[in-house]
Amino acid sequence: MTRTDTGAGAEAGLRRSLGLGDAVVVGLGSMIGAGVFAAPAPAARAAGSGLLPGLAVAAVVAYCNASSSARLAARYPASGGTYVYGRERLGAFWGYLAGWSFVVGKTASCAAMALTVGAYVWPAQAHAVAVAAVVALTAVNYGGVQKSAWLTRAVVAVVLAVLAAVVAGCLGSGGFDGGRLASGDAAGAGGVLQAAGLLFFAFAGYARIATLGEEVRDPARTIPRAIPLALGIALAVYACVAVAALGVLGADGLARADAPLADAVRAAGVPGLVPVVRAGAAVAALGSLLALILGVSRTTLAMARDRHLPGALAAVHPRFHVPHRAELAVGAVVAVLAATVDVRGAIGFSSFGVLAYYALANASAWTLDAAPRARAVPLVGLVGCAALAFALPWTSVATGAGVLAVGVAAYGARRWAAGR
Repeated sequence: MTRTDTGAGAEAGLRRSLGLGDAVVVGLGSMIGAGVFAAPAPAARAAGSGLLPGLAVAAVVAYCNASSSARLAARYPASGGTYVYGRERLGAFWGYLAGWSFVVGKTASCAAMALTVGAYVWPAQAHAVAVAAVVALTAVNYGGVQKSAWLTRAVVAVVLAVLAAVVAGCLGSGGFDGGRLASGDAAGAGGVLQAAGLLFFAFAGYARIATLGEEVRDPARTIPRAIPLALGIALAVYACVAVAALGVLGADGLARADAPLADAVRAAGVPGLVPVVRAGAAVAALGSLLALILGVSRTTLAMARDRHLPGALAAVHPRFHVPHRAELAVGAVVAVLAATVDVRGAIGFSSFGVLAYYALANASAWTLDAAPRARAVPLVGLVGCAALAFALPWTSVATGAGVLAVGVAAYGARRWAAGR
């Protein structure tokens, strides 16, 4: 049976205020974020001219994950996402492991996104700008999920407009050559899988729709519609951007780019778009940060309800109907990280953790129906997540496995202490 009680300290419940459009926007705000401005370059370095096949592999795995997440969210419309699904379908330990993977990995991602904002807005004061961004967006989230959805809608509109200008500028220029889409050194299957692993996280934002399960109206109908719709829009956007950048820079040029989309519009002969791209990247990072804080705080709420985290974090504000203590705690941790550490080069474990999170989502969905046909999609998703996770650079795999081991040790210690 689904557990949606708020537990001690949660005198009020979360308010169901998000419709289909709001849910789609929240997902897009997570998927069409700073990654679209940066991910094509490392993916091109990994796959060479196999970048587009890598994007296709990432999309297939993301589709399987989205389908599994949608089915589970319709059955268990509670905050927490795969933490709840794993707990209900696989057992308490697996749910905890999913929640741990999400909270730890995405908290680091929040700090990275905040520092990305600082790097684009004021590089000399990147840490100060990052902290200010975290404080401001935590305040927006504190005021209610509907306000967050409105701000996310504005962010998505700006980023889509910037990306449309980039695509139009590249495709309409004399520098675009369709022959470059398949030019350059082709990587083997390992390179394509690694590129898919890097690009996969462009699509991982649909989890934010599921983690807001208690704040969506008619979740059994809305969430299964919102997740594939948001994923489809994101895939179309990423495909257009990848084709535009490849057609101007080629795989080798894209692999060498520090700022791929800015370099693409410059090479296309429209340097006037460079500052627009920089501004768009900053806005996109803000949108990703906003959605990430939403998702992490809701999973924190769910884990606090089960006492895997301090029970005080399960409180829901009686007026704003948000998990205010969880949001403030997440905001404080992210602000400290953003002020003191440059985590952009040290969050490889986040990639590994998110794939572990979705592997558990697929394993949970596999238990919903014994029919072989119904189990095919979650099986493909589970195998795909494992393949992409272990295709990542070995440092990411080692760090990610280490972080998961720390979580397992903490769970074991808690169970041991409770049994004494």
